[in-house]
Amino acid sequence: MSENIVKPQPRLKERLENLCMEMIDKGILFSEAMQQFERCFITEVMRRNKGNLLRTAASLRIHRNTLSKKVNHHKTRKRQ
Repeated sequence: MSENIVKPQPRLKERLENLCMEMIDKGILFSEAMQQFERCFITEVMRRNKGNLLRTAASLRIHRNTLSKKVNHHKTRKRQ
């Protein structure tokens, strides 16, 4: 008899803890981890808002100018 056992996905907290442990094991610095998280988070919210900076800033609850600076910062860091 073949049973289809569906393993539940780990909760967000568990996934985040596992990711943190993996990053620490690989020697990733806190500052690098924070920059990568911020870049990923902003990119996803911008994608969901179809690239609209004003709506993205409102979704993130930050000022549009702050978002613009962060986007430009991550663009220049990515090129280096």
